[in-house]
Amino acid sequence: MTESKQREDIARLAQSLFDRGLTFGSSGNISVRLEDGWLMTPTGSSMGAIDPARISRLDLAGNLLSGDKPTKESFLHMAMYGRRPRAGAIVHLHSTHSVAVSCMHDIDHRDVLPPLTAYYVMRVGRLPLIPYFAPGDLDLARAVEEMASDHHAVLLANHGPVVAGKSLEDAVYATEELEETAKLFLALRGMRTRPLTPEQVADLERRFPSDF
Repeated sequence: MTESKQREDIARLAQSLFDRGLTFGSSGNISVRLEDGWLMTPTGSSMGAIDPARISRLDLAGNLLSGDKPTKESFLHMAMYGRRPRAGAIVHLHSTHSVAVSCMHDIDHRDVLPPLTAYYVMRVGRLPLIPYFAPGDLDLARAVEEMASDHHAVLLANHGPVVAGKSLEDAVYATEELEETAKLFLALRGMRTRPLTPEQVADLERRFPSDF
């Protein structure tokens, strides 16, 4: 795939996320791995109006080569890529239901959401909660890095999800699945629920192992 096509895909999928209310204002960011660096959405930009030509182009060391200055949260992307060398893209959103879950007191920090659906298990798996750090705090990157070897998706406390995928489409689909599962989880609070059993989860993990 050409870099031009990758830039167009970033802008197209970013706008789709924005138009459906999964991100808002200038929140959220996307990156894609290249053979010799990365493409990242620029800082302060709306996901609903990304100009493909102004997307940040970084080298392997994270230095800006062209385009606008990259997202202020580029360090989160670099931390995840550093531990997941086969990840092709990362999506970070401040999506409402996922953030709402990240603010709850009585959730399992080792695995935030129950396995309510097969597709959640297949696309997200186990979701750890990263403790709260102020925006821009490099300790947040270190905390993400600690979890990234074993988890391609993490939830930042009082902040939002960071999700890696083998491709940009995979990262977007997994982020959407996470948000819909968070929405289901909140809708079912106080009700008797029937999540998948550990045996059913294990069967799905055998059938659909993560390959990145």
